[in-house]
Amino acid sequence: MIALVQRVTRAAVRASDPDRVSAIEHGLLVLLCGIHGDNDRDVAWMANKIAGLRIFPDTDDRMNLSVTHTGGAILVVSQFTLAGDCRKGFRPSFIRAAEPAEGERLVEATVETLRSSHGLNVATGWFGAAMKVELVNDGPVTIWIDSTREPSA
Repeated sequence: MIALVQRVTRAAVRASDPDRVSAIEHGLLVLLCGIHGDNDRDVAWMANKIAGLRIFPDTDDRMNLSVTHTGGAILVVSQFTLAGDCRKGFRPSFIRAAEPAEGERLVEATVETLRSSHGLNVATGWFGAAMKVELVNDGPVTIWIDSTREPSA
């Protein structure tokens, strides 16, 4: 799985229907993509990493607190384009992205794990919908997480 995590003071996602809005205040905007071959182990790893990511300031203004510590919320928006490979040519290839049904399952499982195992307030976008995302990136702080890469030593 791939996640692009942004620390935000607020974030919202809107579908083409103006009444469909999902929003949070203080917390994380997570753009999330399932990759072909991802499994429940990747879901658990990603949810744990997102919940524990220490990118909020402590009393000494050091990034030392997680969204769990700060009582923040999370807005998860599925985004298959994170799997885009631009190494060859100018049109991204998305063959690494999970098939739509599996991608949706992986995103929903990650959301459910964040809620049930980590007790977080999680709002979501709508899988496969055309959406508009609005955010105020706090810092700015933006972190790329990839469950398929080996951790550095």
